[in-house]
Amino acid sequence: MAALFFRSSNISFLAHIAISPRVLIDLLNAKLLFVLVLLVVFSASALAVDIAPTAIPSSKSITTSQSITRHHTEDEQQVSHPLKQKEHVEDEVSSRHEDEAEIHSHQHGNAAQTLIGSVQSAKPNSSQDLIENSLKGHGSAAASHKESVSLSPEKMAIAGIEVAEVSAKVFTNHVYAPGEIKANGYKSYIVSPRTESVVVSRHATLGQHVEKGDALVTLFSESVVEAQAKYRVAYNDWQRNKKLGKASVSESQLLAAETDYISAYSRLKAFGLTEQAIAYVVKKNPSNNHLEELGEYTLIAQRAGAVLSDDFYQGQRVSAGDAIMVLADESELWVEARVSPNKQLNLPKGTQAVIEMAKQFFLATVIQEAHTIDPKTRTRIVRLVVKNDQDRLHPGMFVNVNFSFKTDTKVMAVPESALMRSSDGDWTVFVEDHPGEFTAVEITLGRSLGEYREIIGLAPDTRIVTQGAFFVASEIAKGGFDPHNH
Repeated sequence: MAALFFRSSNISFLAHIAISPRVLIDLLNAKLLFVLVLLVVFSASALAVDIAPTAIPSSKSITTSQSITRHHTEDEQQVSHPLKQKEHVEDEVSSRHEDEAEIHSHQHGNAAQTLIGSVQSAKPNSSQDLIENSLKGHGSAAASHKESVSLSPEKMAIAGIEVAEVSAKVFTNHVYAPGEIKANGYKSYIVSPRTESVVVSRHATLGQHVEKGDALVTLFSESVVEAQAKYRVAYNDWQRNKKLGKASVSESQLLAAETDYISAYSRLKAFGLTEQAIAYVVKKNPSNNHLEELGEYTLIAQRAGAVLSDDFYQGQRVSAGDAIMVLADESELWVEARVSPNKQLNLPKGTQAVIEMAKQFFLATVIQEAHTIDPKTRTRIVRLVVKNDQDRLHPGMFVNVNFSFKTDTKVMAVPESALMRSSDGDWTVFVEDHPGEFTAVEITLGRSLGEYREIIGLAPDTRIVTQGAFFVASEIAKGGFDPHNH
């Protein structure tokens, strides 16, 4: 009986091992599944061998024995009464022990069958499933953990943490960009020869203000000499044929003479000669002293403005298209603001900006926005126009350009320094629930408002960390660190 209970205890212990998932995982990982099955089968077989010889009296045999006992004679009962009474007590005790042994054998047999069934039904990925369930449990526990931290006023002061209340309002923000004054390209004029020439003399100097039609520079060109000579011949031929008329000259000759005249006149105009200069070429002069002046021509101002450059010398040979002078109307100038391409600013045509130069302020208006990046400065150019009525601005000056933005409706916006990334990559802000207690709250980013950013998902009048958010994030990270990987 002691051996029976000892083996039963072993089976109970093994059943307990099978029921524990962690121990089962260890056994599976150690590849002891086959040994475990053999051990269970051997224990079950030994238990069956020990229990099988033990006969449990049936109810029929007990009834037969009791009926035989009742047929004894009264004398035998009287003589053997003490002995029979003793034997009856022993039978009851034996029967009780046998019943208990049967109950134990059934219980341990069921336990063994449960152990064998659980081992047989176990699949190769059972350990993996248990591990995944365990990890999911830890993950849900980590997700339910609230990212918060408490800081003392002294620590907040040392870290420079600032807290402010965020409320919905019409938001106005100013964005600075460096700028440079440029000549108005739409009101500027480049003075250049149309053919290769030599500078004879100048008539205007740098910075001088000229009016339309004023002489700027006199040049000489061999091509102009040839053109003037051809014009003189064509002009005289055309005048002679026109006087003779169709009665003396054929229509084709008259048309050819007229065509040559128009061609010669247009060529002189293309070289930059004025109508007065062209008329002077065919002017009647019996002395012909003016013939020695052929080839010289004077370039005049096509618009009023200031001479911004005159990069040439007298006697210098210049090629066709070379800029020898630049005239500009400085009453209205350009400002080229250089904006970082990372700033997603909405600057449509007509946007107002304030130009600051030496503590003087001017109102400017956006007229153009470049769609390319400057290869040297890696910036985006925004062009504005500014009035210069008092002639205080000049091309080449550096200025500060301040853009103003105002939202159409009330929005929630926070400084860029208040935004932090969470461990899963979402944007968060740190909300102050109670003085010194901060909790990370996920939000959604909206449009950029210069140094501020519109946020969605935060209740109005909430107090958040506006400065020192990185320190708060590091404190929360330290608080969530577990050296035991629990």
